[in-house]
Amino acid sequence: MPQSPNISSSHKYSVILPTYNERKNLPIIVWLLARVFNQHALAWEIIIVDDASPDGTQEVARQLQRVYGEDKVILKPRAGKLGLGTAYMHGLNFCEGDFVIIMDADFSHHPKFIPQFIRLQQTHNLDIVTGTRYRNGSKPYSATAQPGGVHGWDLKRKLVSRGANFLADTVLSPGVSDLTGSFRLYRVHVLKHIITVTQSRGYVFQMEMMVRAKAMGYTVGEIPITFVDRLFGESKLGASEVVSYAKGVWALFISV
Repeated sequence: MPQSPNISSSHKYSVILPTYNERKNLPIIVWLLARVFNQHALAWEIIIVDDASPDGTQEVARQLQRVYGEDKVILKPRAGKLGLGTAYMHGLNFCEGDFVIIMDADFSHHPKFIPQFIRLQQTHNLDIVTGTRYRNGSKPYSATAQPGGVHGWDLKRKLVSRGANFLADTVLSPGVSDLTGSFRLYRVHVLKHIITVTQSRGYVFQMEMMVRAKAMGYTVGEIPITFVDRLFGESKLGASEVVSYAKGVWALFISV
């Protein structure tokens, strides 16, 4: 990956990691995040929002606190599975950074792309930068961006994802190519503002956030990412989430 030598170190970046049964993934994703931030001399913290994982995820998080420090790895568990949107809302209460990164803890989102997010944001003074699987270049243009893509999905899942984004793009015209992605960089005050008016709390949450951002006039950039299906554990996306997504598109169409 091309290096990003011009990144400013004057900001602090808070990463919110929602987890459920991520015991095997958590140590590696935290190590990768710490390495990226330290390589670029960036101030950072990771807020782990665990929804009462039965596999020992919270104990692993406590061990990571002893390794990296409780100021770097912050565990803020919840009583049960309460939804992805509320996990971000919960984690946001504990962020001390002026920028927030949301991402998955299962290696679907590689931290190596974070420097590109930051550089695009700083170059164009953007409010939000979102990762996209469906662009060959960044928006606005960046010479270091490589084509996005998906690895590890079968044809059916690729068609479902493409179809979901096509449906939302056709109905809502959000101005971004990957509405269902969840790898994003926000100014902290922008994220807090959008969350206050976002009604969805499940997987529709990510789509609604982008639609609301456009309606509010916030600036959004896109960086192509390579999405890799999770290495350990099972996908948490089921038929009910697909139905909720379709309902969410319609609800946003009539309300935004």
